Amino acid sequence: YLARKFFYLWAKVTFGPILPSKARCFYDQKILQKTFGEWKEQWTVCREKLSLRADNHYRHLLLNLIFKAWRTYVCQQQGKRNKYCIAESHAKKQTLLRTWQHWLVYIDVQRTKHGMQSVAVAFRERSCLRISWAVWRRQHYQKCSGHKMNILALQHWAQSLQFRAWLQWRELYLCTQDEKQKDTRAVTHHQHWELRRCVGAWLGYLNLHRVKKRQNELAQEFHRSRTLRRCFSNWQLSWQCRRRVHAHQRDLEKQAARIALWRVFAHWKHYVVLCVEEARQCELAEKHYKCHLLVLQKYWNRWKSRL
Repeated sequence: YLARKFFYLWAKVTFGPILPSKARCFYDQKILQKTFGEWKEQWTVCREKLSLRADNHYRHLLLNLIFKAWRTYVCQQQGKRNKYCIAESHAKKQTLLRTWQHWLVYIDVQRTKHGMQSVAVAFRERSCLRISWAVWRRQHYQKCSGHKMNILALQHWAQSLQFRAWLQWRELYLCTQDEKQKDTRAVTHHQHWELRRCVGAWLGYLNLHRVKKRQNELAQEFHRSRTLRRCFSNWQLSWQCRRRVHAHQRDLEKQAARIALWRVFAHWKHYVVLCVEEARQCELAEKHYKCHLLVLQKYWNRWKSRL
């Protein structure tokens, strides 16, 4: 009892009110708190980077799909305008051709009429038979009128056939364009649905992985606190033994050094496990992105083959 009393007095005079054991324990706690704070900041930055990369990837993918749909729509509209211009040009050419044919027929008829009239006048002048001339002229007029009426009837029949064919072609063209638009809308809707389903599955997987990681962190923190409490109790017992037996002081100091070294090794091991987990998470994200690209390529090839 006297030896313990004078030892306490000597420790207070030498080291002051704070013993080296308390100072070493306080130093270890501060080092642990500082390491944990730096690790927490680094993990927060990495998680924010991952969320930003996921948002940028999703936004880029949506913009790419919208641009492809707009480009397809513009190509279809341009194709429609080109076909409509070709059809109008063809209709104008056909109308001009019919007008030119009618005009040629009219010129031939006029030339024939003038020739026949000149022959009739010469015959009238030669024969001076008015009755025969009148009968011949009436018959010739009837024949020319019948021929002209036949020509007009044939022209009207040809125009009606061309107009009917134009209406049928126009109706068939409109039906084909409607079917193409329906197919395009169906493919776009299917692609959007597949993309939404893949993003939902990836977000669910990420949330589950975060929950599991948080549980592991809590378990590891509880294990560290329990280990620290156990080490502190062991150190207290060893300190009591050292107070009783001063000869074992060097052995206890070596044991405390080994405990500190084991604690540092435990921290380093935990950091290595976190690094491996982060690398595995990055690898899983890359595999998911590659699988998503393969799905998009498969639907793109199917759409191209169907087109």
